[in-house]
Amino acid sequence: MKLYEIKTILKATVLCGEDKLDQNIVGGGAADLMDDILSAVAKDAVFLTGVNTEEALRAAKLAGVAATVMVRGKKPGQAIVDLATSFDMPVLLTDYSLFVACGRLYMNGLRGLDGSW
Repeated sequence: MKLYEIKTILKATVLCGEDKLDQNIVGGGAADLMDDILSAVAKDAVFLTGVNTEEALRAAKLAGVAATVMVRGKKPGQAIVDLATSFDMPVLLTDYSLFVACGRLYMNGLRGLDGSW
């Protein structure tokens, strides 16, 4: 699935990384607890979270995710935008809850890389 399809499915806005919307996303994962982020996502996947902190973005970078989607209408500060830009990581924003956002992506064919998401 392409990132622009995820943007459409989630009715998301692009915070940064507009030039990356054509990249292929191989799967997805979601977490709000910092301990779960590294186990919830994988390389070239999309990461969905309600946590809009630098730590969450750094964990996503460590995991090698292709993009991050912040849910529940969270609006991160400029420090997050700057960090995501420095990581060359697209960040999208959606008003959907984490549960609904994951469900919408699943219903449209995006799966977790371990088959359980």
